[in-house]
Amino acid sequence: MIRLPHWINGMPTPPADGNWMDVFEPATGAAYGAVANGDAADVDAAVVAATRAFPGWSALPPSERAHWMHRLADGIEARQQAFANAESKDNGKPVHVAAQVDIPRAILNLRYFAGAIEHLQETQTRPTALITHTTTRRPLGVVGCISPWNLPLYLFTWKVAPALAAGNCVVGKPSEVTPLTAHMLGEVAAEIGFPPGVLNIVQGGGPTAGEALVTHPDIKAISFTGSTAVGRHIAARAAGRLLKVSLELGGKNPTIVFPDTDLDRAAHEAARAAFANQGEICLCGSRILVHASIMDAFRERLVAHVSALTVGDPSDAATDVGALVSEAHFRKVCGYLDTARAEGGRVLTGGSAVRVPGRCADGWFVAPTVVDGLAPGCRTNQEEIFGPVATLMPFETEEEALAAANGTDYGLAASVWTDSLSRAHRMAHALDSGLVWVNCWMERDLGMPFGGVKQSGVGREGGRYALDFFSDIKTITVRHE
Repeated sequence: MIRLPHWINGMPTPPADGNWMDVFEPATGAAYGAVANGDAADVDAAVVAATRAFPGWSALPPSERAHWMHRLADGIEARQQAFANAESKDNGKPVHVAAQVDIPRAILNLRYFAGAIEHLQETQTRPTALITHTTTRRPLGVVGCISPWNLPLYLFTWKVAPALAAGNCVVGKPSEVTPLTAHMLGEVAAEIGFPPGVLNIVQGGGPTAGEALVTHPDIKAISFTGSTAVGRHIAARAAGRLLKVSLELGGKNPTIVFPDTDLDRAAHEAARAAFANQGEICLCGSRILVHASIMDAFRERLVAHVSALTVGDPSDAATDVGALVSEAHFRKVCGYLDTARAEGGRVLTGGSAVRVPGRCADGWFVAPTVVDGLAPGCRTNQEEIFGPVATLMPFETEEEALAAANGTDYGLAASVWTDSLSRAHRMAHALDSGLVWVNCWMERDLGMPFGGVKQSGVGREGGRYALDFFSDIKTITVRHE
């Protein structure tokens, strides 16, 4: 059994009150270690360290901050397989997925923002010969970065990297369910001599460490990715202080398939969009809307793709779908399978928990499930399940497809499959989504804005948008006599 302490001021630090909690491997259902359950005292110690480090870090030229961020990326890269194994152990996803997607993306996050800050230029306009307007950015100070359990290192670095690049010092809180890769990042930072106090990692639960971070008077901004319920709580706590917040929350994303598209490709990509990472991605397309004229042909193709997915031990290279992240989440997803049936849904494939033999016999596995026969307004089609469950719904017209697609409280992402350029533009502009993919899914550019509308959050991450969030922006106007 290993212990995962905080990393404060560059040092492994046990919890101030001696409180630890168990951490479980989803594939086996067994505890593999204990993580510090931080509270206000631990958060305060991290904020004090970050405050002390801020003058020196913020004064560094962007090229030197970029140098340290590249060294962090180098450290992850040197231990890439170890990070992939750790992410799978924490999260339950297949090791090969972590190795090919999550860990490389974490490295890219650090390198991208290191490069971005070196090339970020001040904006200057001169509307007349006598007036010059200049926009400058300066770091906020000490900021809080709270990341979720579904993409532990990927999304932790997605927040930490722009905050550090902009010159802030960070108190980061990973999910208490998946603390291992963040702990390893702290180890890498210590090994390379990363400036103490610049990057602090406080482990612990939301009601303890998370609440203390959000309410600390010296925290200047909070970037949070997680559930809509927690996001609302953070927004309410931050409102009284006018604390700067970025909230990337839930999704109930539609995939919309029209007759004038390649059905084989659309069915393959719809399956990938619904079941990647066990369906535990906020961008997953869990509601698949298909034109009635092609429903039978599409259904057959989709079910064939989904039925072929292998549920198994995350360490097995042949595994497509691993374990769900926790027993509580496993029970929640299984509960939605019962709800779908109770609402009149017909299970086309999957629909149950899966027992994986051997070391994973007690793990938390659910078969990829496709359900049809449900109305757009039912709970299964309205509430975020965040697991390997997708629904199929027919439509006759664009207007009907839009009404169903937009008919939820969420508005994060959508995919449209059509060969008609005019239809693609009509749909993309009419969808209530922060991101719209046409004839693709999960094609990302780190410089583009990322975020949702409605109950999917506020604010935008990515490129300049993230650097702007982690900066105070000032406009200086000079009159030339």
